[in-house]
Amino acid sequence: MKETLFLLADLWMIFAGYFYGWKFIRRYGNHLLGLEWMVVATSGSNFLLWSLSGADSGSVLYDVAYFFDAFSRAVGITLILVMGLMKVTHRYKPSRGVDVAVFGVAIVAGLFLRQFHGADLHTDPSAFWVAVFYVVANLLTAVFLGSFAKRLRNAGAKWPAIWTGLVTAAGTAIALTYDFFPLPFDDADRTIFYTAALATWGTQGFVYFRAYRALHDHNAAVDANPAHATGTLA
Repeated sequence: MKETLFLLADLWMIFAGYFYGWKFIRRYGNHLLGLEWMVVATSGSNFLLWSLSGADSGSVLYDVAYFFDAFSRAVGITLILVMGLMKVTHRYKPSRGVDVAVFGVAIVAGLFLRQFHGADLHTDPSAFWVAVFYVVANLLTAVFLGSFAKRLRNAGAKWPAIWTGLVTAAGTAIALTYDFFPLPFDDADRTIFYTAALATWGTQGFVYFRAYRALHDHNAAVDANPAHATGTLA
């Protein structure tokens, strides 16, 4: 049963990443969010293939998995997420050069930080501070997402605001648990934790897309008829 739930959670994350990533690009021209969503989906696909092929820690898929993990935890679902959402919160439109540069930074971060995965935080100071960095990056992103949820509420999008707050809290709980608070009742492969993490990350992809759509539609209504638009983003 645990393995089945794990596979379903991974498939959910893969679907949400590719489906809503494509929608971000196709419908809104938001390449930052669209490509990052697809990176998450590709990470899930790689993780699924690695799991089904025997979960060999010597496999190249294992190294690729932790590259993607570091990519998104360090820059993707932090800096790139914030910059992408700023299109509807602050009318921010980065140039193509900025898009390329920030993904370049994410690639470099992923290549460098993957080496610290699995290291003993009690004996490896570098690994400890990398884990702290991941948590701090997540918490700073959560602060921005809190303001994003407030904008949604002020714009009259009550339920997207609530779901944004809930899924952000869940994501922060996963970030804290990841390195510092392993579940004592989990198995050696951390099946329960990864099932919860994959389900949460997939749900974040779904919820943040719908929240982005709600705020985009509100902005469009304000632009079309400022005098009759409901809600305020103040």
